[in-house]
Amino acid sequence: MIPYAVVDPATGQTVKEYPGATDAQITQAIEDAHHTYTEWGRTTGVAERAELARRAAELFTERKEELAQIIHREMGKPLDQAVGEVEFSADIISTFAEHAEEWLADEPLKVADGLRTFIRTQPTGVVLGIMPWNYPYYQVVRFAVPNLILGNTVILKHAEQCPESSAVIAKIFHEAGFPEVAFINVYASHEQISAIIADPRVQGVSLTGSERAGSVVAEQAGRHLKRCVLELGGSDAFLVLDTGDLDFAVAQAVGMRMENTGQACNGSKRIFVADKHYDEFAEKFTAAMREKSYENGDFGPLSSQQATQRLTEQVGAAVREGAELVVGNNEPVGNVYTPGVLTGVAPEMEVASQELFGPVAQLYRFSSDDEAVDLINAVPYGLGSVIICDDRERAERVGDRLECGMVFVGSAELEGPDVPFGGVKRSGFGREMGKLGMESFANKKIYRFAD
Repeated sequence: MIPYAVVDPATGQTVKEYPGATDAQITQAIEDAHHTYTEWGRTTGVAERAELARRAAELFTERKEELAQIIHREMGKPLDQAVGEVEFSADIISTFAEHAEEWLADEPLKVADGLRTFIRTQPTGVVLGIMPWNYPYYQVVRFAVPNLILGNTVILKHAEQCPESSAVIAKIFHEAGFPEVAFINVYASHEQISAIIADPRVQGVSLTGSERAGSVVAEQAGRHLKRCVLELGGSDAFLVLDTGDLDFAVAQAVGMRMENTGQACNGSKRIFVADKHYDEFAEKFTAAMREKSYENGDFGPLSSQQATQRLTEQVGAAVREGAELVVGNNEPVGNVYTPGVLTGVAPEMEVASQELFGPVAQLYRFSSDDEAVDLINAVPYGLGSVIICDDRERAERVGDRLECGMVFVGSAELEGPDVPFGGVKRSGFGREMGKLGMESFANKKIYRFAD
């Protein structure tokens, strides 16, 4: 049985333990979710379900301080960032509610024979969500809300260290007016997850997590012919080609590396800087990273002892292979890890193709666009990227060559509640957020009418 517990990462103390679900509870959850889909999801209208989502967004906003405290306790997110996550989650819910009727409207098709033909987007049934600890609210709402508005029902299996946030999300949806068994939170084991995926009443599974977890879930989903969406690891590139405002580029790079204490799948983990800017950029970037302070609340502890150990081992191996740790000491105190910067990373080193899930940046120098593209594409991941370049046409040309799902040009701060999110390669497949996210587990039904 997987232990579900709140363990304060700042102190290592167990705050509270939660019992795992029994097999009977899992069976009942599937039955309840399926029954609710047939009796509620297929009989209510999009507008009605969107109105419930609007109320859920209001509840997130009203309780943001309380909700922030929960994830601060569960995974160590600094309180200001925790509040920001709750606010962004509320924006996502509101955006889906606002655009639901537009995004789910019938889509006419022009066909050669001239017959009336259109696509109607409809729900498919019960969908399982397997969600991670690093953004306990954001990850859940971006998956669950479009499915609930569509008319699907949701079973949530959250990370073992997030039992309180998963429970409070369910409580908010229920208080907003969604049927209690339209969104069901379960403290499931790995074996029970497999049973849920295998059940014929469950139509799909969405996972955000590690490559290893993604490969297991994808295999199980494929075996049972279930649709799945995977959002996995990332080693995103921050690329400085040419700019007249290097200070802005430095600030953006630091922000993208330190977001969520470096524990963001789309955080900029590898920083690539053109020769002409490298020396000045490196000086300013390393100085800014060195100034980050735990005492001042610039970052929090890593989420767990396991996460701290993993990052420490990766950085230690990189230094042994010949990389230089020019900022930081790779000597965490408890789960507090001092931000670091690695230079001299060669493509053949293991760290060059790894995801460092913590506040450690890799800094690279390049002499041509071709070299930068080759270095960036050398990793097995392909989630997002940031390109800083005053010449937007050049940036777009380079962006076209990057093997990733997202390219942000001119700024790292271009995410939005209606902007699709997802990657390629070992970063997974499928999209969440926006219209594409609303269609991930939909039946795109074709209608054709004879003359």
